Amino acid sequence: MSNEKQLTLSLYDLIKRPLITEKSQTGLEANQYTFEVLPSATKVQIKQAVESMFSVSVVSVNTMNRLGKNKVFRGRKGQRQDTKKAIVRLKSGDSIAVGLGA
Repeated sequence: MSNEKQLTLSLYDLIKRPLITEKSQTGLEANQYTFEVLPSATKVQIKQAVESMFSVSVVSVNTMNRLGKNKVFRGRKGQRQDTKKAIVRLKSGDSIAVGLGA
């Protein structure tokens, strides 16, 4: 992404959605929350976005890039989109209301 395009993105655009999986639910016990973010987002930007959106204190941010799989559908080859996910650890006592029941 060019610098001009990054400047127009707000902090609310960086986080796409929370990831609700079995593995991410086990991280809730350690006060870790998993989000899908823009591939161009940095750890500092993700930290600022989570702190401003949810009014919590972030201790650490770990990110990982997932490459899209090659798939074949009705004889046509394609590729799923590459994604980036962030695992955010909050200060003890802080929480975010995400999940199936929230």
